Amino acid sequence: MRVIGVDPGTVTTGYGVVDEEDRRLSYVASGSITTVARQSLPKRLKKIYDELVALIRTQNPTAVVVENTFVSKNYQSALKLGQAHGVALLAAETCGLPVYECMPTEVKLAVVGYGAARKDQVESMVGRLLNLKTPPDSHHAADALAVAICYLHSAKIRALTNRPAADRGLPARRSFPL
Repeated sequence: MRVIGVDPGTVTTGYGVVDEEDRRLSYVASGSITTVARQSLPKRLKKIYDELVALIRTQNPTAVVVENTFVSKNYQSALKLGQAHGVALLAAETCGLPVYECMPTEVKLAVVGYGAARKDQVESMVGRLLNLKTPPDSHHAADALAVAICYLHSAKIRALTNRPAADRGLPARRSFPL
C-alpha cells in the first residue's frame, strides 16, 4: 500500500510518500511545495493544487491523508490554512482517491507514542521508522511523512477491528433483551 501524507500550508505544503509491504514501512519521497508569500492567495492555492495532482499522478498512491490542523489564536491564519487543507482534499478527490484526515495529536501519538510530542521528536521517530540516513529536508516534509505513517499504523487497527469478532479470536457479541 502506498500513501501520500500532506501537511497543508499556504506558503509551504509538505508531502511524504510511504509504502507499506509485509508490515514494513519504506520511504519513497518527500518534499515541500513552496509558494511566494506576496502572490495572491488564489495563485498560491492553484500552485499547491497543481503540484499535488501531479504528485498523486506520478506516485500512484492508494490513499491521500491530510493533516487537519487547528489554530485558535489567529483566525486569519486558520482560514488560510483551512483553504490549503481544502485544496489538498480537492486534489485527492479530483484524482479519484480516498481521502483521510488526521489530527496532529493522533499523528504524534501514532508516531512518537505521545500526543503532545515536540517537532524534533516527531522528526527523529520518522527517521527511525523509515530507516532514513538523513532527516527529511524540512519539518513540513517530516510532518507529512508522519501523517502517512499514522494512517498506515491505524489501517492495521481498522483492519483488525472491522473483522468479525470470531476472526479476531474473540467471543461473538451477544445481545441481551432488556
